[in-house]
Amino acid sequence: MVQTSEPKSDRAVGRQGNGQVDQQPRPGRPTLRDVALLANVSFKTVSRVVNNEPRVRAETAERVQQAIRELGFTRNYNASSLKHSLSSATIGLVIADVANPFFAVIARAVEEVARESDHLLVTVSTAEDAERERDVIEALVERRVRGIIVVPVSHDHRFLRRELEHGTAIVFLDRPPARLSADAVLLDNVGGARQAVDHLLAQGHRRIAIVGDRLDVYTMAERYRGYQASLDAAGLAVDENLVRFGCHDTHDAVAAVRELLLLPEPPTAIFAMNNRMSVGCVEVLAGLDRPLALVGFDDFELADALRLPVTVVSYDVEDVGRRAARLLFDRLAGNRDAPKSLTVATHIIERGSGEVRPFSTSVQFDPP
Repeated sequence: MVQTSEPKSDRAVGRQGNGQVDQQPRPGRPTLRDVALLANVSFKTVSRVVNNEPRVRAETAERVQQAIRELGFTRNYNASSLKHSLSSATIGLVIADVANPFFAVIARAVEEVARESDHLLVTVSTAEDAERERDVIEALVERRVRGIIVVPVSHDHRFLRRELEHGTAIVFLDRPPARLSADAVLLDNVGGARQAVDHLLAQGHRRIAIVGDRLDVYTMAERYRGYQASLDAAGLAVDENLVRFGCHDTHDAVAAVRELLLLPEPPTAIFAMNNRMSVGCVEVLAGLDRPLALVGFDDFELADALRLPVTVVSYDVEDVGRRAARLLFDRLAGNRDAPKSLTVATHIIERGSGEVRPFSTSVQFDPP
C-alpha cells in the first residue's frame, strides 16, 4: 500500500463538508492531495485509485489518472516500504554495465562520499539498455531518492526535466545527458585518444588500427574523433580497413584483432578504446613472435603485470566518482547555479606495449 499521510507543515490542506480538498497546490513535488484537488475528488478516492483498490467508478478513476499524468505525480514507496527499515536519506547510482571494473570503482567512490554525508547508496545497472535506463530511474524516483547519479545510455533524457523541476538532484557521469541541461562529470575523451595516437605516431607508426565498441556510445564517438584528429594532424587519412567497431566485450576484441592480423597489410599498432578492448588485444598480441604496439584507453587491474604490460591512457577513476558525488551533494545543499560540466584530464602511462617500434607491413601473421 502507498503511504497516504504527509507532513502538515509542507502542504496544509483543509476539507469542505463534502470531503473535497479546498486548497491550491503549492510549488514542488505533487502529492496525493494535489491530485485530489485537480481531479475534484476526495483524498480517499485518489488513494484507492493509486493503490488499485475497488469501489471507484471507471469515469472517476480515469479523471484521477488524468490528473496524475498532468501533475507528474509518482508514488512514494519510501514513505511506506522503507519507512521502518531504511533511512530516507538515499541517493541512487545508475551504471551502464555491472561487469565493467570501471563502474565498480565509481560505485565505491560515490558510496564513500555518500557515507560521509550519512546517505545510503542504491546502485542499479541498465545493461546499456535505454528502455531499462528509464525504468530504473523512474523506480528510484518513485522511492523518493534525494538525488541520482546516472551513467546515461538513452539519446533523450527529457523525461527527467520534471524531476529536476521538482527538486531531485541529478548528475550525469562519463557521458553527457541528451536533450537535457544538467550537471555532468566527463573524461577528456578526445584529448586522451589524441595522447594515445600521438604516442604511437611518435614511435614511427603510420598504420594504426582502432578497436572499440559501438559508435553510438558517446565515449566511443569522442575517442574516435580524437583518433581521427591525430591522424589528420599527421597528414594521414583514416584507413577503414584498420577500423573495427561493435566489439562489446573481450571475445569480440579478440576476433577483431585476429581479422586485422590477416590483412594483406596488417597494422603495426593498435589503439584499444577501453579496458575490455585492451584485454582482448593482449590475449592475441602476447602470443605473437613479433609484437605490435598497443595503447589502451582506461587503466585496468594487472595491466602492468601481464605478459604484455599495457601502455594506457589513464585518469583517476575514483576522482571521477567523487566529483560526481560532491556535485550531487552540493545541489542537495541548495546550490542553484546553472548546470556545470566538469572534465577530468588524462595522461599516458608507459609500460612497454606502446613503445614498440614499427616493423615492415609486409610481415605476415598466423594469429594464435
